[in-house]
Parts: sequence; structure tokens; C-alpha cells
Amino acid sequence: MVKSGFIAVAMLGMLMGYAEAAQDPTAPLGWQVPVKKHTTTKVRLPELQGIVCGEGTSCTVILNNIPVELGGRVSGYTLTDIQDDHVTVTRGGKKWRLELFADIVKTN
Repeated sequence: MVKSGFIAVAMLGMLMGYAEAAQDPTAPLGWQVPVKKHTTTKVRLPELQGIVCGEGTSCTVILNNIPVELGGRVSGYTLTDIQDDHVTVTRGGKKWRLELFADIVKTN
């Protein structure tokens, strides 16, 4: 009986020692691990660099140095419309009109 009681006390002591060892013994008193904040990353609008259309073929657009055809994606934006001097890209239900040779971006 005494032997089983000693074993129980020894096991309890080991468990308590384990719980204390889970903390950093070199941390200042009362210090807690900082909680990570949820950050959102903003994705920049693609840069329209060119529109190339051949005779009788579909047009290709250069966005961020990547050739993209209608319906293609760049940086999470989908190319939805191609005109002679501008294109339209969408993301998350919003539309952006990117003008060729213009610094103005229009949102719809």
C-alpha cells in the first residue's frame, strides 16, 4: 500500500515538473507569448504593357510581363475584356479598366 502511494506521488510530481518545463525558464516573470495578428496582403493591380492582336486570331495582352489571353489570370486578376486601347480585369466581383499608355485606372 505504501509502495503504490509512493509511486502515485512520484508520478504526480513528474507530471507537474513536465507542465513547468513546458514554459521557458529564462523568460521574464509574467511574460506571455505574443499573439500573432492576422494580416492581409494587398495584391497590386497588374500593369498593362501591351495588346497584341493578329488577323483572325484572338488577342493576347501583356500584363506584368506575362502574355495572357481572354479568361486568363495574373496575380489573382482575371482578364475579362480586351479592346484596342484598354482591357478589363476582375477580382472578387470588382472590375478595373486598365488603359494602354495611361496612368489612370478606372474602377466600375
